[in-house]
Amino acid sequence: MNPPALPPFLDLTGTAVFALTGALLAARLRQSFVTMLFFALVTGVGGGTVRDLLIDVPAFWVHDAWVAPVVLGTALLAWFTPAHWWEGRLLEWADAAGLAAFATLGTAKALAFDVALFPAIILGIVSGCVGGIIRDVLAGVPSILMRPELYVTAAAVSAVICAMGTLLDLKQTIVWSVAALAGLMLRGAAMIWRIELPPYSRVD
Repeated sequence: MNPPALPPFLDLTGTAVFALTGALLAARLRQSFVTMLFFALVTGVGGGTVRDLLIDVPAFWVHDAWVAPVVLGTALLAWFTPAHWWEGRLLEWADAAGLAAFATLGTAKALAFDVALFPAIILGIVSGCVGGIIRDVLAGVPSILMRPELYVTAAAVSAVICAMGTLLDLKQTIVWSVAALAGLMLRGAAMIWRIELPPYSRVD
């Protein structure tokens, strides 16, 4: 089966954004460049790799000559730029953009390989979330998955909109743009206004 025609620019942009979050976390932890590059790599390709393994296709970055240079370039950017460039919430906003983009494109790719609707949505969520989870586990910091603020929910919104738009046979570029923007807006709103899911509260 031939790979689906996902826009290479969007795929590489999502990889670069996620790789940047990994590199910046390594910088925040005062790690070496080797560690920074490794964090950039696993964050940039982690979610997409798990998705591709689950749909039994070669990992997207293995046969794409541009992914490794993009990850390396992103790590170099983080390494050689002043720390104050990345202060504030830029890391979280970059992560939000990568989350929405990968959740959307991950769902689109799963559907292109004839994965059923609901599994395709789950694979989209995996694409958006797993890279960041791996990054946090390696860094020894609390994973966003363990905090109540909306994160996986934002990925799910992007994935569902992408799947529904595809099911309705709407124009792909419009569907992907709306899906990614919706996920980014929800994640951004959660960061700004601290929107959280209610925790389990049943007690004896």
